Amino acid sequence: MIICCGEALIDMLPRKSAEGEPAYLPKVGGAVFNTAIALGRLDVPVGFFSGLSTDFFGAELKATLQASNVDLRYIQYSDLPTTLAFVKLTDGHASYLFYDENSAGRMLSNLPDLQDDVTALQFSGISLVPEPCGSTYESLMRREKDKRVILLDPNLRKPFIKDPASHRARLNRMIAMADIVKLSDEDMEWFGEDGSVEDIAQRWLKLGPALIVVTAGDKGSVAYAATGKVEIAAPKVKVVDTVGAGDTVNAGLLAGFHDAGVLNKNAIRNLSAIDIRAALELASRAAAITVSRQGANPPKRSELS
Repeated sequence: MIICCGEALIDMLPRKSAEGEPAYLPKVGGAVFNTAIALGRLDVPVGFFSGLSTDFFGAELKATLQASNVDLRYIQYSDLPTTLAFVKLTDGHASYLFYDENSAGRMLSNLPDLQDDVTALQFSGISLVPEPCGSTYESLMRREKDKRVILLDPNLRKPFIKDPASHRARLNRMIAMADIVKLSDEDMEWFGEDGSVEDIAQRWLKLGPALIVVTAGDKGSVAYAATGKVEIAAPKVKVVDTVGAGDTVNAGLLAGFHDAGVLNKNAIRNLSAIDIRAALELASRAAAITVSRQGANPPKRSELS
């Protein structure tokens, strides 16, 4: 089982009322929540670790996870409020404004007791930024890094990061503990390192990861490993919005490696170019469907055939 570790929230999506006035539509979301949903829809055994509210938004998040066959045993419930993320779309690209103070997700502080069927952990999103949850997720990664495959996606929401130097230091520590690091070219630029994307990826591989995947929207994606570089083009689709695209890529990568039987500590360190390409292509096809419809709505496995 893959456990997705991070936030579940409500995306307030811009819409128009029946009278044509600006309005917001509440939709379940959150980077790690989206990845869990996507994995469930790809028929991969998946669970979710987060703090979830018992308010009516939390109930909706819980029901949506259950509908996509996401295991809920590691969720920690409280009566604190659900995080809200107001979304602004500009030419189909999303920016965010978060309301997260004292939320159920943010106040997460206890580590889960993981069972033996857990093979991989995925970390991402705004939940890596604030305290105490940021330290909780980092501590979980440190505890489990030698036993289970770790995927990290920095998935930066820059307005949410009040102390960039501190967050950059945390992410650098987590990169060194991860097996797979997936990020966008824009997120890689935020780290402020010298050199090209390939230069940075090669340096990061020496820190500990076995695989660095860099996405570049409609320009496709590229993966770097000790065995070399694998590039694929992005499918040509009409983009409605990009909400959930990167989260779906994370799910597609993990699903691809699960399908190939390489989602374990030994195999993930010895990935073939064939396995990497197959996972990249699955991730790319799934993300192309997500961006072709409104909101974070990842595809089912049957939609990929």
